Amino acid sequence: MIADAKHELVLVREFDAPREKIFRAWTDPELMKEWFVPRPWTVSKVESDVRPGGSSLVVMRSPEGQEFPNHGVYLEVVENAKIVLTDAYISAWVPSEKPFMTAVVLLEDLGNGRTKYTAKALHWRAEDKEEHEKMGFHEGWGKAADQLAELLTRI
Repeated sequence: MIADAKHELVLVREFDAPREKIFRAWTDPELMKEWFVPRPWTVSKVESDVRPGGSSLVVMRSPEGQEFPNHGVYLEVVENAKIVLTDAYISAWVPSEKPFMTAVVLLEDLGNGRTKYTAKALHWRAEDKEEHEKMGFHEGWGKAADQLAELLTRI
């Protein structure tokens, strides 16, 4: 992992839900459609093979109906604790045209059914990090985390 903070964006939350529910929300395609992008955006399709080397496809849809497919590969999966995926590969070990980031999701048990949720976006270049900030990383990932919190109360 990149240790240099100039390449890293981080969101930390505490949820009143056990790690198992959050992990399920991150790995169940139907649940991902409910929270993964900030409304009014939606997710029209999710395909995921949740294992190291498994592929991921999340198609985001803008309010105007434009679709944005995001291909990736899982690098590390530790059930109920950690998910690492990257867009550096589009499937198996086929490189993408332009890698942008690696996402790291950490789930830490705080006891009493609470979880510390840390979501990191690790970028290859400082310019990519800056672009992601301008795209609204903190607002967008924050709204998605709020939507995740809502979903956790229902599952």
